[in-house]
Amino acid sequence: MDTHIIEEGLVKIEVPDFEKVSAKAPVFYNPVMEMNRDISVVVINQYRKLVDHDISICDAFGGTGIRGARYSKEIQGVNHVVVGDVNPLAVEIARSNMELNDISNVEVEKNDANILLQSNKGLFDVVDIDPFGTPAMFLQSTAANIRPGGLICISATDTSALCGTYHDPCLRKYGAEPQKTEYCHENGIRILAASMARNLAVNQKYLHILFSHSTEHYMRIYAIVKRGGKKTNQSLDNIGFIAHCPECLHRETIHGYAPSIPENCPICGAKYNVAGPLWLGDIGDKEFLEGMINMAESLKLNKKDDLLKLFHKCYDEAEGPITFYDIHKICKNLKISSPKINDVIDEIAKRGYFISRTHFKLTGMRTDMPLEELKQLILDVKEEKLGNDA
Repeated sequence: MDTHIIEEGLVKIEVPDFEKVSAKAPVFYNPVMEMNRDISVVVINQYRKLVDHDISICDAFGGTGIRGARYSKEIQGVNHVVVGDVNPLAVEIARSNMELNDISNVEVEKNDANILLQSNKGLFDVVDIDPFGTPAMFLQSTAANIRPGGLICISATDTSALCGTYHDPCLRKYGAEPQKTEYCHENGIRILAASMARNLAVNQKYLHILFSHSTEHYMRIYAIVKRGGKKTNQSLDNIGFIAHCPECLHRETIHGYAPSIPENCPICGAKYNVAGPLWLGDIGDKEFLEGMINMAESLKLNKKDDLLKLFHKCYDEAEGPITFYDIHKICKNLKISSPKINDVIDEIAKRGYFISRTHFKLTGMRTDMPLEELKQLILDVKEEKLGNDA
């Protein structure tokens, strides 16, 4: 098998040559996910600052071992990393890569992710689940084997299911109804978060989401896990539904597992589309995000510029309302061409409402301005622009 050496972060990794990134590759390595790994290094470094002890990490889908190697080399206060993979060739290459980087605190095991987590002696401080596809079948073993106060890092690349392109797989994997709306990626994050919360609740644990994002072909959630029956019950109050009107774009949130959901939109009377159950709590912690921004500045990261742009957008929208509006979607609804989004944002801010861009969509605006007022504002901005051009 032909191989070549790549450099990423502070490590050198031997990877096999293959034409296309896929699950059929002899050993899985995806160069596109470098930013994902950069982000993980930042988040776990920032998490480590918040705890008073060295940490143990489980990377359950090791591939070439690049995550485990980077975690060992680039995160302060890591005493032990367990890297797992079911592919014997991947295990062989990962072990070789640890030797290549003179790493002694990483243990590489040939094991299924669920078995790896369940057979560990003691609970992990950090569990990283980054599978090729859905993480659904690994959520319960993650929930059972994460230490209270620990950090879970979960990726999902089955975005077509979470975003509503394929309905049945989402229902099957996550027990939720997706909807193909302009904010479907946010819905996808919230569906994944609700599934995580339900799996944690079985173990009397609950989550506090530090950071989440949807980038390229994947979604990723980082969350602190805490323990306690009463607070777990309270945490589940964050689960509910989003009712969306496809005609006028009005939407509302309804909390609860089996709530009474209006059938029709109160604005225009059209039939609602409903997504859920999903997470209606916060999907980012502004204080932690500020720490991540400062942490990223101090680290050597190839994707630092792109990463910081993402962090700043997530910081700005962290305390905004659930869901956002797409200016192009609203303008299509109004049957007008779109004014400049920055002009609209400036006017919203002048009126004292919350307003931010969103990392989920380039043309998205996260605001608590009522939709009908927002529509009128867009018409006013458009009319003023036409008047100035006349």
